[in-house]
Amino acid sequence: MRQRPFKQIDVFSHRPGDGNPLAVVLDAQGLDDADMRRFAAWTNLSETSFLLPPTEAGRTAGGDYRVRIFTPRGAELPFAGHPTLGTCHAWLEAGHVPRDAGLVVQESAGGLVRIQRSGDRLAFAAPPLRRSDASPALVPLIAGALGIRPQQIEAAQLLDNGPRWLGLVLDSAETVHRLRPDHARLKDLGQDVGVIHVGADAHDATQPGVVVRAFAAPMGNPEDPVTGSLNASFAQWLIAEGRAPHSYLVAQGESLGRAGRVHIRQDAQGQVWVGGRSLTCIEGTARL
Repeated sequence: MRQRPFKQIDVFSHRPGDGNPLAVVLDAQGLDDADMRRFAAWTNLSETSFLLPPTEAGRTAGGDYRVRIFTPRGAELPFAGHPTLGTCHAWLEAGHVPRDAGLVVQESAGGLVRIQRSGDRLAFAAPPLRRSDASPALVPLIAGALGIRPQQIEAAQLLDNGPRWLGLVLDSAETVHRLRPDHARLKDLGQDVGVIHVGADAHDATQPGVVVRAFAAPMGNPEDPVTGSLNASFAQWLIAEGRAPHSYLVAQGESLGRAGRVHIRQDAQGQVWVGGRSLTCIEGTARL
């Protein structure tokens, strides 16, 4: 064991405590899988990330660094949104400089992810989305576990960009806010669920006109405070179908006493970018 630089980052937050926390080990060289899993279980946050130099293939392809992302239950994620932004924030704050001044390239188990810098905000390029129709038999069961009627669900899709979600478009922001899910039932159904409502004023990207909640009981996280991967999937689905504008601001986390803000933007080439601010809340060393 040795002392390694460590940060705890609040992601998608304008002030400490409003977003989604992430533990970052800035020098993970020499740690094996068991070491990483043990430390991620100890931090007990939804994700802990470990910074490494890029692989030879990743460096050749343009990667600035490599990250491995673990949940407290020991699963390694190929991609996750708030760890992507929080890890990049920690890497830049530690004094590292990307090869391209305007773009950071992160290597993860799921491949390379591009991250843009604009002022105090970072935004990742949403990875390719695979989506399909949800099972007609599953949706009513999920509705029951959420405590709503199936008629309050306007659309449903299975969404996969690494993490897999059942995405539900609900009929109002009030329906989203009033959900009181039966997390044990959702866990039994084995399905992570994201819900969204796009308001009539969503086109004004200076104000949060979209509300999102994320329930991940099967992963051991009953409700995630702010979820980058889910917001990326929702944006790619709903913008493509004309259900959401090309730029909007998401509010997520109010039910947990947070005030997460996720900025969504689709550029002229059709790429969706998912961004927000990150703040360092704890800084020091970890013995591992």
